[in-house]
Amino acid sequence: MDGSFFNSQVQTIIYNLIFDLMDKYASESATKVSSDSSVSVKTDTNIQGKFAEMIQQAAEKYQVDAKLIRAVIKAESNFNPQAKSSAGAMGLMQLMPGTAQGLGVGNPFDPAENINGGTKLLHRLLDKYNQNISLALAAYNAGSGAVDQFGGIPPYPETKLYVQRVLQYYKA
Repeated sequence: MDGSFFNSQVQTIIYNLIFDLMDKYASESATKVSSDSSVSVKTDTNIQGKFAEMIQQAAEKYQVDAKLIRAVIKAESNFNPQAKSSAGAMGLMQLMPGTAQGLGVGNPFDPAENINGGTKLLHRLLDKYNQNISLALAAYNAGSGAVDQFGGIPPYPETKLYVQRVLQYYKA
């Protein structure tokens, strides 16, 4: 141990707690029950359904499993097309401005453009890493330079947890 309070194990525990709280909050806010029986309950499935056709079209166009695209969107933005991270990543698949521009995405907050661009990026990363989903996801999160530098998933707690979380959603 390096003597630092926030060593890798503690960081992993903290990230897991944060992700669990985020999932719980997203689940609660997406399932608002009204006492008026004429109001339908909004579920995670309904949220995903709004984007199902766009996801399917991108999946077919870029030969990427639609379930993987949904898993990335769930992890990145919980299906919020207006999501913006503190680092500047935007939209459903949380594209950074330069990445979005390089992928031909003019409006990262437009769900169709964002899904198309994010799926194009996933396709490129899957090709680069010989269809290794874990490495492609690590590169999506930390950049392919980090994956190449470390010869695998970088030792960043955030990236390790990201890969684990997306794979969890993918398998669910």
